[in-house]
Amino acid sequence: MNIAVVVRQVPDLVEPLEIDASGAALDVDEVEFLINETDDHALEQALLLKESGGGSITVVAIDFGQVDDVLYTAAAKGADRIVKIPYDDDDRPPRPAEAAAMIAEAVKDIDAELVLVGSSAHDELEGVLAPLLALKLELPYLGVIRGVKPGEGGSVTAFKEFPGAAMAQMNVKLPAVLGILAADQPPRYVPVSRIRAAMKSTEFEEKETAAAVPEPNVTVLRMHHPEPSGRAEMLTGSEDEVAARLAEILKEKGVVQ
Repeated sequence: MNIAVVVRQVPDLVEPLEIDASGAALDVDEVEFLINETDDHALEQALLLKESGGGSITVVAIDFGQVDDVLYTAAAKGADRIVKIPYDDDDRPPRPAEAAAMIAEAVKDIDAELVLVGSSAHDELEGVLAPLLALKLELPYLGVIRGVKPGEGGSVTAFKEFPGAAMAQMNVKLPAVLGILAADQPPRYVPVSRIRAAMKSTEFEEKETAAAVPEPNVTVLRMHHPEPSGRAEMLTGSEDEVAARLAEILKEKGVVQ
């Protein structure tokens, strides 16, 4: 099976986020980027499918942020081919609709039977990349997938999660795009030594695209850190004193009479 996996860079929310001089965007020079969590699961799912049924994995990414680190890690894990799409705007990451158009052009040349991409990312303001990519590729799409198994007759079995943690087993005829929420197992750890070895042996293929840049459908007017509206009251004293103060607060808020 020929599998294409899309990986993206997203801001690391553990690190402080700085706002640029415009006040309407992050300062990308001060932001730490890392692989989108669900894309990491998409890569793990592709590796599991390759290990169980053979085939090849092509990882596709837009050249933004610290994407080379992600791509070398993917190669160290077992990706067979790396395709990097040049991107000439260092001041902002590509918007989902823009990224979908660029990635679709690159994926079409790969002739993939199955395209795996994370079902969502925490910086998607203008739509979700996974279904937008399926639309550009003119392929069927199934999202919020927790696990994929090889099927028969040019198909795979996908396990889709619905609200309430209800699971459905679906037979998906290929080619198709799947939005992965979680792989059958957590993404594997790869030693630093293997990543360094991959940096010496892996060659990236650059794929120029001529996709038209769509107009943004969301305009950010202001970006700012959360503004505190008050401070917490720490309750101290004996159990009776704390309980009495809790009762007073509930009465003040109108919760109890």
